[in-house]
Amino acid sequence: MRRVLILTGSIVVCDTMFFAALTPLLPEYADEFGLSKTGVGVLQAAYALGVLVGSIPSGYAAARFGVKPTAIVALLVIAGTSVVFGFADSIVVLDVARFMQGIGSACAWTAAFAWLIAVAPAKRRGQLIGTVIGVAIGGALFGPVLGGLAAVFGTGPVFSAVGLIALVVAAAALATDGPAVGERQSIRRLWAALGDRRIAGGLWLVALPALLFGTLTVLVPLRLSDLGLAATAISAVFLVAAASEASLSPVMGRLSDRRGKRFPITIGLLASTAATIALPWPQRGVVLAVVTVLAACAFGIFWAPAMSLLTDTAEAIGLEVAWVFALANLAWAPGQALGAAAGGALARATADAVPYLILTACCLATLAAVRQK
Repeated sequence: MRRVLILTGSIVVCDTMFFAALTPLLPEYADEFGLSKTGVGVLQAAYALGVLVGSIPSGYAAARFGVKPTAIVALLVIAGTSVVFGFADSIVVLDVARFMQGIGSACAWTAAFAWLIAVAPAKRRGQLIGTVIGVAIGGALFGPVLGGLAAVFGTGPVFSAVGLIALVVAAAALATDGPAVGERQSIRRLWAALGDRRIAGGLWLVALPALLFGTLTVLVPLRLSDLGLAATAISAVFLVAAASEASLSPVMGRLSDRRGKRFPITIGLLASTAATIALPWPQRGVVLAVVTVLAACAFGIFWAPAMSLLTDTAEAIGLEVAWVFALANLAWAPGQALGAAAGGALARATADAVPYLILTACCLATLAAVRQK
């Protein structure tokens, strides 16, 4: 069990650290290739688009061929695209590499979590899922550092090193016994499962924090800058926020194992409601920084119990677990993109309070639905 936990954590870390490495390099790419804000947005969005496109195929591959082959192929894709991204000399190549990275990410997350659930004791699923999510967030914490190293030593050597790490993890996956391939299920079985209210509800509990985080990551940095915080201070705020979220994730997973999924989900909804109400109003940078850290913790509460709920429901209705994580990717990608794009656009047209208050209403409506069950 420990070996699989380390392996699955390593798989998602390979993905998240490269995903987060792009942020500090965006100004450099904008200058080098003459990108407008739209061009920068396309480069950022290419990853989420790849995740969206790769979601269902990743579930099919894991269910049809097994999670071990799917994980190995995903790591090879991550390794290859990391090297290509590092040496790319045109924006088209960068966009395509980023898109393919997203497809590899979808396959990596689906295979890693399906592998973990295949060997995890049912009573510890929430804790183990939360642990791997926390490790993934840790990888995202290292991403900006990786981007900073790439800015100093060159993207080619640094991202090639990332590719090498992915190859090492792929070799470890190859040397680890994988779970047996389950019963083959057609994609029609997947669409039928979407009619189950528990599956639909679990997917919404994945999409909702994606919406929340997407909006927060666009509006908060701009507001912190307006309140006088420098770029390094803003980075520190998000570093502390991510570290706090990573520490909380295993705790929420353990709580969902002991008290049931509804309890931590209710806590998350109440905390997120308070956070979205509070975020638009601070007039001092330090106050907004504290609220941002607390908001990130609140939004992150959902991941472990929601994923645990989805896996339990899949087993109850006879759905291959790999399909569940494919659907989770499918829920996360548009949620993240919509939160960032629509939240930013709506705030620009009105005020920051408007998208936050809409999200408050979403949290309250979800809370009412959860408490009625």
